[in-house]
Amino acid sequence: MSDTASKGASPPGREDEVMVRCERVWKVFGAGAERVIAEHGASVSDETLARHELIAAVRDVNLSVNRGEIFVIMGLSGSGKSTLVRCMTGLIGLTLGRLLIDGTDLMNISTRDLVEVRRYKMGMVFQDFALLPHLTVLGNVVFPLKIQGVERGAREARAREMIELVGLSGRERYYPHELSGGQQQRVGIARSLTTEPEIWFLDEPFSALDPLIRHEMQDELQRLQGILRKTIVFITHDFDEAIKLADRIAIMNEGRVVQIGTPEGLVVNPANDYVAEFTQKIPRARVLTVRAVMGPPGRAGGEPIPENALVHEAAERVLAAEQPLPVSNARGELVGSLDRDAVIRVLLEKDRG
Repeated sequence: MSDTASKGASPPGREDEVMVRCERVWKVFGAGAERVIAEHGASVSDETLARHELIAAVRDVNLSVNRGEIFVIMGLSGSGKSTLVRCMTGLIGLTLGRLLIDGTDLMNISTRDLVEVRRYKMGMVFQDFALLPHLTVLGNVVFPLKIQGVERGAREARAREMIELVGLSGRERYYPHELSGGQQQRVGIARSLTTEPEIWFLDEPFSALDPLIRHEMQDELQRLQGILRKTIVFITHDFDEAIKLADRIAIMNEGRVVQIGTPEGLVVNPANDYVAEFTQKIPRARVLTVRAVMGPPGRAGGEPIPENALVHEAAERVLAAEQPLPVSNARGELVGSLDRDAVIRVLLEKDRG
């Protein structure tokens, strides 16, 4: 596994602010899985698994998710991404390894404590909206707080805040069948936020939506993250969606995490052919930062461009300028310059294949 460099700054959060940690996590399905894994451990071979008719959905996964980042787990169907997130949320147990949520080892707590962690620390949104058809928008959003025993006035006030946050004010009395797909998913998002979760798990939440609404919901997620700064684990099979949303991406194949990195790092330095296949059609201007293509400070003038800006975001300004534009770091120091030639080379680069 490779963890590439970030876009100029470390991913949000520090090592002492890890919210999700997987240590040699395995999930194996089949009769006798625990016995076989107990005998062979993490060194179990594919041949041994096949001989015992076992399926390893998650294989020896090591990763960490920092506080406040959007961490995307992606891969094709059957790669193990959804099984891994179900392990993270405690919906299914591990076969081997450790999985810590904000320092709590899910393998070593009681069922009651696990329910409490899931109820108060996690929020979950899935592909099927899972709205209760007999309840209104308000009834659906307030439901988790009702389960927690929150007093009616307080829970309805909180629910109305979340309904307003996701842009559904005025539809509190609508039923799910009276809403569009995007509106239904907004209800699911509002419901998952009512308990103020520290970690937000989203398993392909937009994949059932048509492309236009899907893009709108991606924008909505980015808007909400700008306000709430949640720790988000987002599952998708769509690399375009991943690079739009992610601070970092973990790519899975056949149960294994094959590479972890920023969108820029994965596109520039894919670890193997599997990762390269995901990245080869992505326009590099959408993922390359100014820092990756800038030249020395030299002769430049005008308002500086942040070094962590994406090339496509800076392109219009650079192409319209009569001279190179300065590039600054987070401290406001001039660290380079960006000229037309550098931008044009990135914009015109052909698909790699």
